[in-house]
Amino acid sequence: MRQAKLIKYQLPMDSGVILRDSKLTERVGWIVELTEQGKKARGEIAPLVGFSKETTEEAGIQAQAQLELWVKGDAFNYDELYPSVASGLSFAEFELSGELPLEGNYDSAPLCTGDPDTMLPILDALPIERKVTKIKVGLYEPIRDGMLVNLFLESIPDLRLRLDANRSWTLEKAKKFASYVNPSYRQRIEFVEEPCKEPGQSFTFAIDTGIAIAWDETLQSAVSTPDFELGQLTGAKVIIIKPTLIGSLYRCLSLIENAKRLGITPVISSSIESSLGLNQLARLARWQTPASVPGLDTIKLFAAQLEVKWPQCDLPVISLDEQSVVWLSETQQ
Repeated sequence: MRQAKLIKYQLPMDSGVILRDSKLTERVGWIVELTEQGKKARGEIAPLVGFSKETTEEAGIQAQAQLELWVKGDAFNYDELYPSVASGLSFAEFELSGELPLEGNYDSAPLCTGDPDTMLPILDALPIERKVTKIKVGLYEPIRDGMLVNLFLESIPDLRLRLDANRSWTLEKAKKFASYVNPSYRQRIEFVEEPCKEPGQSFTFAIDTGIAIAWDETLQSAVSTPDFELGQLTGAKVIIIKPTLIGSLYRCLSLIENAKRLGITPVISSSIESSLGLNQLARLARWQTPASVPGLDTIKLFAAQLEVKWPQCDLPVISLDEQSVVWLSETQQ
């Protein structure tokens, strides 16, 4: 017999979290719980405001409809679901079947925020295989970003950087940024995520500067189109896989397999999921991309964790029992 439950969670965020010019004071999402043959599994459905096409409420309505069908014996039709719903349901299903390994990769690339002088000693102490950090660029003038990159790479000779521009630069500004970066340091920039608004401009930036780029939003837009093939996305050495924005685990696994075949590096990254979802992403990263440092350093954006503790995190843990059950199957009522 199958049973299911849909829980709505609300978690406080750190006061300084800004997403695309909007302050994120609270993270709201859904936890699905599947039970079958005595086994229980969960998955997180958490559309990200400003990034997901679906709203939290739309995702919740669709998730409930899917759970109602699932308890009757139907399978999830992932290709017709919102990405966040497909992701959360598939994580729960993989958890239920035992296909998602228990071991996780928690050695995430730290997100550099605040004073660089505070971060430098922390980064310098990392072992060489983990000496990589992520910096948001494009928020200020290109000269400031270039000087910051030079500072980090000059201060720590074996450090590697991942930069995220979120399509904020024109091609002119992107090239101006590159001109301020010491040419001898450019190969230690692992990639710049989406430097320009237009993918073609980002491709031109990579060719003209020798700085590698990564597809993030471009990948998210492309995967939902009919007959999509990863080989169509030329120019990037890396793809950023965010299941909440990409879709089901089946889709993510296919992308990872094709990326490896094409010589593209897949990197698992978060969409600011709770500690529950973040732990599952860490397990996916250990399982499928063991050679890549994942981008999961987002728990510090929260003021609390949810049900499952993130390793070495001291934030308080809020139980699912304290959240709102909005639907459960009839056998549980």
